[in-house]
This record gives sequence, structure tokens and C-alpha cells, in this order.
Amino acid sequence: MNVAINSHKLTKKDLIYVEQIVAYIHEMGWTPILQENLHHLFTRHIRTSEPVDSFSSKNDFSSGIDLALSIGGDGTFLKTVSYVQSSGVPVMGINTGRLGFLANTNFSDFQKALEKVKNKDYDFQPRSLLKVETEGNIFGDDNFAFNELALHKKDTASMITVHASLGGKYLNSYWADGLIVATPTGSTAYSLSCGGPIITPGCEVHILSPIAPHNLNVRPVVVPDHMPIELTVEGRDRSYLLTLDSQSKVVKNGTKVHLEKADFMINVVKFEENNFLDTIRNKMMWGLDRRN
Repeated sequence: MNVAINSHKLTKKDLIYVEQIVAYIHEMGWTPILQENLHHLFTRHIRTSEPVDSFSSKNDFSSGIDLALSIGGDGTFLKTVSYVQSSGVPVMGINTGRLGFLANTNFSDFQKALEKVKNKDYDFQPRSLLKVETEGNIFGDDNFAFNELALHKKDTASMITVHASLGGKYLNSYWADGLIVATPTGSTAYSLSCGGPIITPGCEVHILSPIAPHNLNVRPVVVPDHMPIELTVEGRDRSYLLTLDSQSKVVKNGTKVHLEKADFMINVVKFEENNFLDTIRNKMMWGLDRRN
């Protein structure tokens, strides 16, 4: 079994996580394949007698990789998804960060988790993505978002106006700092901090959440994900930021953005003891108020 491993922004001290996981993968008789930057750091600082291969792009996932491990937090998980894309390779997140809604397997439990994978004692939780098209195709082949798209102001305190249409029909003009369009997975990310609802995985919806809207009666909206969304931005400035998960591009005044549900999904490894409701309750500390 070939296991791709991704982690980034590691210090030499953090390498202990990767070292232990790589050693255990070798012990299980599997082959670890490290992302190229991680591979360079690993081979430079860690001595091992076992071979360690590397990968560098999403093309490496088209064949020969059976599992993708993300070691870190949710940001690392998003980067891992950008490698996996439509390959169908299942993704498992091992959390060494802070909150970790996506990377919800604690590092202390990684051996138990890998044993479950070996024994096929797990399930897949398909997660949808957004496909984004812009004038000039500014994102190229990386025009997918696992969490959200955000269209927001760039270098000014002035608000912007984002005109939104749903299924070809006008929805609203958002006078705000910006607008977020999130997947159910992204409902616990940027959208949540802007007052958006929490959506359970498997719901076939998208969420439109305004960022600091001027009109207080403008609230987040949940819409069916089979309906395409069109956005147009305008304001006093000449340029704005368009962000897909962790990658950002500058767009000009009047730019039109087309969004729809991607034609593939990401298979997230799910264990029986790590269900979404437990994750939300534990991460957000629901029920721990002393008054309960």
C-alpha cells in the first residue's frame, strides 16, 4: 500500500510527528511517499535505512497511491485535497494543530487509526467542492475550493458591492466587506465566523454569507448546490481579492465569477468513533457550560 504524506511549515522539532508516522508505515509493510518539500526536510534531518519516495503534484495521484495522510491542521488538509482532487484517493487528517474540524484524528491515536485502515474498519464520507470559473481562467486547473470562495476588498476600508444571481435569477446586491460562498465542509470555517450556519456533511447545499454587511437585515442564505451562482464585484477601487481556500488572486472591478458544484467529490476517511456531531460538540465545547 502506497501512502502519500503531506505536511507543511514544519520546524525541525515538528519532524518528530512525521518521523514516527513514517516509521510505523514501514513497520506495517507499506510505502511512505512524502510531498517533495517535506521529503527534502525529512531526508536532511532524519536518518532512516528504509526507502522514502516523494511526490510533487496532483498528477502523481492518478495511479499508484492508495491513501493520503495530512499531518497538521485544517490548512494542511486543504493543501492535501488540492493534490488529491479527482483521483478518488481517500484522505485522512492527523491533527497536530489546534482546532482541526477536518484533521480530526489526534496524533496520539494515529497508530490505532492506521490499523483500522489496514483492517478496512472505516468508511468514506464524500465531501463536495466548488468549481470556479473566471474571465481569463485565473486559477487554471486549480479552480476548486473544498471550503469556500471569498470575494472581498483588498486595499481599502471602503465597502464593496457584490451582485449575486442564483440559477440565472437575481438574488441580492451585497454591500459589505465581501461575500463568502461555502460548501457544507466550509460551513465550519470562514462562513461560521461571519455568522453562517453549521451544515452537516452530505447536505447538497451551498451557503452565501456576507462579510460585515452594511444592512443588518441581510443574513446568510442556504441554497441548493445544483443551482449555479454568478457573482459580479464593483466598488471604488480598481481591484479586489478572490480567494479559493488558501489561494488568492487579484480581480478587477466588474469581474464576473461563475460557481457550480464540482463533478467529483473528496473521500474523507471516517471512523465510527469520529462522527461529525461528536467533532462539532467537542471542538466547540458544547454542553460544557457549568450552568447546564
